[in-house]
Amino acid sequence: MKNTAFLKLIIFLVILTPLINSCGPFKPKKVDARNVPTNAEDRVKKNIEEGRGFSLQGALSKKGGTFDFASSNELWRASLDTIDFIPLINANYSGGIIITDWYSEQSSSNESVKISIRFLSNEVRADALDIKVFKKVCPKLNQCQIIETGDELIKELQKKILRKAAIYKKQNQLKRGRKVYGDVFPDSGKKK
Repeated sequence: MKNTAFLKLIIFLVILTPLINSCGPFKPKKVDARNVPTNAEDRVKKNIEEGRGFSLQGALSKKGGTFDFASSNELWRASLDTIDFIPLINANYSGGIIITDWYSEQSSSNESVKISIRFLSNEVRADALDIKVFKKVCPKLNQCQIIETGDELIKELQKKILRKAAIYKKQNQLKRGRKVYGDVFPDSGKKK
């Protein structure tokens, strides 16, 4: 009985030793006191902006790291709002792609379009989107031809998405300007 307890202790120490040694000695980060705000609210604000703090608003709008929830990405929201009348096949935020189902208006039953939007960046700019439009023409049943088309439609979609994304971005910036830290509202001069 004593031998098994002693053996378990030895095995435990053998397993634990590399784990303890791999951590290395603790070395605190050197900080310049001139760069640290003296006001507690300013320190909290700075830490949260640098991603070292926690706020409920930040927890609701961010997953952590540099990944945002889809609802806080202006391009993503604007794209979904722009094509909200078309059923979606795939809307994968982590993959950065939206694919619609085939869509046709009531008046043209033999023509339909499919839109694919790929996100190349989270920034609101024209080269952040790769939009493709496919047109399916079926003159007879089971005789369909699919072609990539829509230069005008692509430009129109891109313009609409970027315009909406710019509006969302401005709204988000105004919301961030109204933080709980006692900042003055940008327009009214009132404190929150």
